[in-house]
Amino acid sequence: MSFKELPIMSDKQKGALLFYPYISKKSAQNIKKVLSTRWIGQGPGVDKFEKKFQQIFSKKNSALATGSGTDSLHLAYLLAGLKKGDEVITTVFTCTATNIPLLYIGANIKFADIDPMTMNISIDSVKKLISKKTKAIVCVHYGGLPCEMNELQKLSRKYKIPIIEDAAHAMGAKYNGKPVGSISDFTTFSFQAIKHFTTGDGGMLTIKNNKLLKKAKRLRWFGIDREGKQNGTWENDVFETGYKYQMTDIAATLGYDSLLDFNKILNHRRKIFKIYLDKLSKNKNIICINDDDKKKYHSAWLFTIALEKKDFLQKKLREYRIETNQVHFRNDRYSIFKKFVKGQKFKNMDFIENKYLVLPLHHKISSKQAVDISNLINKII
Repeated sequence: MSFKELPIMSDKQKGALLFYPYISKKSAQNIKKVLSTRWIGQGPGVDKFEKKFQQIFSKKNSALATGSGTDSLHLAYLLAGLKKGDEVITTVFTCTATNIPLLYIGANIKFADIDPMTMNISIDSVKKLISKKTKAIVCVHYGGLPCEMNELQKLSRKYKIPIIEDAAHAMGAKYNGKPVGSISDFTTFSFQAIKHFTTGDGGMLTIKNNKLLKKAKRLRWFGIDREGKQNGTWENDVFETGYKYQMTDIAATLGYDSLLDFNKILNHRRKIFKIYLDKLSKNKNIICINDDDKKKYHSAWLFTIALEKKDFLQKKLREYRIETNQVHFRNDRYSIFKKFVKGQKFKNMDFIENKYLVLPLHHKISSKQAVDISNLINKII
């Protein structure tokens, strides 16, 4: 077994697990209440969750709850008007969920390189890829660190193309004081189980052009005007292909309860992040993936380091029952994207591909554990 293939740790083992879902103490009782009503699928709980989310994160932008972050991305691409053959610039380094919905549409994917110090999309690489055929730019806020949104917005205005933010890592992040979710044409969130905010599985799409909300709701539900149908209009036409991308009231209840606790979750994660950063940034053999740009407010989903002896460190930490891993991988290595990368090179991705490692960061990691993990890493490397 290579060190890259270490299995996940059992949650029965003592130690520091890489991920652990946060569930509000109120949720068991509140879900029990939902189960005693007629609405366990999409119902008033989803509406309530959307309104609360919009109030906190998307502000004037509409918020639409979905069954997954991938659902939200697909809807964003459809609402942006992307069609077969359209060129879309996206990052080479992300979960495949960012880019697989582009395959649904038949878009022509143009992979951009990353900035090796942040692992976010490289603005210089994006600029080189823009052409008359470019119809959208997709950016991912890796680990919860916002991308260079000022530069991306300049490109959006200059070329009249939308920015679609994949904020799967970035709930609670801010740029220039604005919450991620309130900035771009479309922003998508993931509430999958390992995220710092979860509904078991689920997602959210925020939309700047509120006139698109009605269409978004149709696409979320088979192309049917669901509200019209519930109000008694049963003979409404279906004139566009829709999907089954709705959230349930069970999931929305989990989400709403955790929204009430979100500041506590975020503050704890940022405290752990700062401990790692303060202690590990002094180690000359380690690069902490971060940015000191004051415009950026980190949501602390991941703390990532880069070092030459990544495999050695991962193995040694596992001996102390500390789980680490890489979490995401470069998309150009996957066969499904092969035709989009012929002849292309990604020098920054190549540089850091085998060097990065994610450390445990969640509500069950205490400040003392973060200090101990940091001290152990500094002792090993």
